[in-house]
Amino acid sequence: MKSDPATSAAPLRALGAALRSSEPVRAVPAPSAAALLLEEAADLLVVNLDFGAALRTCERAWQGLAEEPAGASLEVKCSLCVVGIQALAEMDRWREVLSWVLQYYQAPEKLPPKVLELCVLLYSKMQEPGAVLDGVRAWLQDPDNQGLPEYRSLAELHLQRVLLPLGLLSEAEELVVGSAAFSEKQRLDALQAVSAARQQQTHGHSGSEETRTLNQEGSSSHKFLSLLTLLRQLWDSAVSHFFSLPFSKSLLAALLLCLLVLRFDPASPRSLPFLYKLAQIFQRIREAVSPPLCQLPIQH
Repeated sequence: MKSDPATSAAPLRALGAALRSSEPVRAVPAPSAAALLLEEAADLLVVNLDFGAALRTCERAWQGLAEEPAGASLEVKCSLCVVGIQALAEMDRWREVLSWVLQYYQAPEKLPPKVLELCVLLYSKMQEPGAVLDGVRAWLQDPDNQGLPEYRSLAELHLQRVLLPLGLLSEAEELVVGSAAFSEKQRLDALQAVSAARQQQTHGHSGSEETRTLNQEGSSSHKFLSLLTLLRQLWDSAVSHFFSLPFSKSLLAALLLCLLVLRFDPASPRSLPFLYKLAQIFQRIREAVSPPLCQLPIQH
């Protein structure tokens, strides 16, 4: 006996209807307008390589976030900052990054750890770590941030990428010693890095001072030797005409020589102006001297 297909299928349909009615209804939340704009900005950045449009889309999304609850969009805000930072860097507008993110968070201590980390890495790579010095310092000193799991990694990043390159060794030591986020091994490694930086800084200063001193000594020695050569030439000329001068002029020249030469140390750089004056006096003596007298006739 054949059964009616409609009759045989009826219990199955009824069972399926019962199962569907017993399932809990799960409402999938629709993505917010800011989340949709975030996806659009990411596509513009990565796929289309339209960095300006990606940045403008992020700014539109930020305007829409002002109408949403503050705690409901933390992930979206952080992601928008990441996309915006990358877009600014791609357009070679990396100097605007910190001010751009601060216009949405108002204070550096309110920045998400990921956003602050990107700022430190960017400015450190561009050889301008001083731009984020005050911001990271304020973030690390804020009590609300000291309990975050990212605090230690940001403190290490601040130490290696900001404080040590800027030569702020005392502040680096205070950060390592005063922070409870470092373990004993991490604190020891950080203090060794600070000590190595201090030694390198000391050697660099001593090397530059030695180079500067050698350059100054070489310049003074060259001037002194040139002056001695000039004096020798003028001295030979003065001696050759000395005995042809009247006695009063000879005595005056000898007196000037004694006063100027014996009074000052020729090797001292302070004596160089006086030695130049001496050279000028010799030159005047040479000009004042009349031509040598003719030799007297030899008496037979």
